[in-house]
Amino acid sequence: MRYYFVFFLSVLIISCKPIYSTTEFNLAKTPKAPNYSNALSWACIPKKYPAILEEITEKYEKKDADVFYLYPTLLLDKKDNSWNANIWKNEFRNEVINKAIFYQASAWVKSANLYVPFYRQAHYRIFDERYTDQGKKAWEIAYIDIKRSFKYYLENYNNGKPIIIASHSQGSLHAKRLIQEFFDGKPLQDKLVGAYLIGTSIKENEFKNIKSMNYSFETGGFVSWNSYKYGKFPKKYDSWFKGGVTSNPITWNNEEEGIIYHHKGLLYEDKKIYSQSVSVKVIDGLLWTTLPKVPKRFLMSFIKNYHFADINLFWKDIEENSILRVKNWLKEYKK
Repeated sequence: MRYYFVFFLSVLIISCKPIYSTTEFNLAKTPKAPNYSNALSWACIPKKYPAILEEITEKYEKKDADVFYLYPTLLLDKKDNSWNANIWKNEFRNEVINKAIFYQASAWVKSANLYVPFYRQAHYRIFDERYTDQGKKAWEIAYIDIKRSFKYYLENYNNGKPIIIASHSQGSLHAKRLIQEFFDGKPLQDKLVGAYLIGTSIKENEFKNIKSMNYSFETGGFVSWNSYKYGKFPKKYDSWFKGGVTSNPITWNNEEEGIIYHHKGLLYEDKKIYSQSVSVKVIDGLLWTTLPKVPKRFLMSFIKNYHFADINLFWKDIEENSILRVKNWLKEYKK
């Protein structure tokens, strides 16, 4: 429960409208930019997977598809007045690897070659209306890093392979823009296996040519969901969540419910997979999720917002689904 509960406490503290340490944005004080021709600017690339991945996934074997993953906001400390993450600090690098890659990106490792760029993400406070305007330049820096890393990936690593875009939270907001610029109505759209834009609100008409996927075997579209405790609503439900595409990560179709017996499994902090652990119900903009059947589950009984576990909860479901989508894309491509 360590990862779940510690992350929950961070989110709980943030949700209480703290006063952040802040300062005027100063480009000269922005952390050193990554150089994506250098492997140190990547949290994960094939043949150089973090050792921790092997604890839950197979050793690297070349796949016929790639997955480009963008991690969520990890720069959370309210005492940290920086606007952008310093990707050269070991503390931040370890957060990306030991949390985001281990508990999230790992779900796609069996379906595709994993690429994870370090990027100078924006501090969490930019999501607070008191700091949003000040944080616009910081947000742009984060996206510039992502765009540069993706261009480098396309020119040096992809070699024409089909692509999965996978992301969570802040990563999904950047991924949405990336898809609009590189895939939507562009030649690269034909290479899109699917986009897993998790933990943010994505509208049905967000893209001109890319639609939500409503069947487990579909390719070329996107899926998205925001997890919340069964029967509860967030305070910003009407202004943020309502109207967003909500996929069913148990059935992967238009069914409103996913029963516990069909749940493939969540990845827990003890590094074990717990199958038949949750049920879900799709409502407008939210994915209601039951209390997971895991050890020490009483700790999660106090939590309403399951955003921190949007991917963990359906880790095995995502793994199997992404394998299926890649197989179907390759099958169609070879016709």
